Amino acid sequence: MEFDVLVEIPKGQRNKYEVDHESGRIRLDRMLFTSTQYPADYGFIEDTLGEDGDPLDALVLLQEPTFPGCLIKCRAVGMFRMTDEKGGDDKVLCVPATDPRMEHIRDIHHVPEFDRLEIQHFFEVYKDLEPGKSVEGANWVGRVEAEEEIARSIKRAEEAPPQH
Repeated sequence: MEFDVLVEIPKGQRNKYEVDHESGRIRLDRMLFTSTQYPADYGFIEDTLGEDGDPLDALVLLQEPTFPGCLIKCRAVGMFRMTDEKGGDDKVLCVPATDPRMEHIRDIHHVPEFDRLEIQHFFEVYKDLEPGKSVEGANWVGRVEAEEEIARSIKRAEEAPPQH
């Protein structure tokens, strides 16, 4: 299964950018309150709707960070299941579909344990100092479960009433 991920935040950033879905432009939402940085390029899978009412979040493992607005053809290798103050807030872990350097990464157990721990730690603490924000219950699942969630999120988006 291949899909497009739109990058909002490059790896190494503390600035939290979001796509303004009305204008299609990138907006600075805030700087993270903690002294943490995004551990991978971060954005969302196009044409999906997650449980939180936003497009399904995605992280892309790359050799070099890209830029806000960059579109990457990806495939899922796993997913970080978590909830925040708005409910389900899963993060699909992806690699570029056509990068031969990532060909060997097919499932979550192919991602080095330290990389998974770094990503997990980031999402467990990045909202710690923000009033009214929280993160709960987090665990890793494999590619099959990630692809099932992507399929559910695509269906959710197709069945959602049109946005005006």
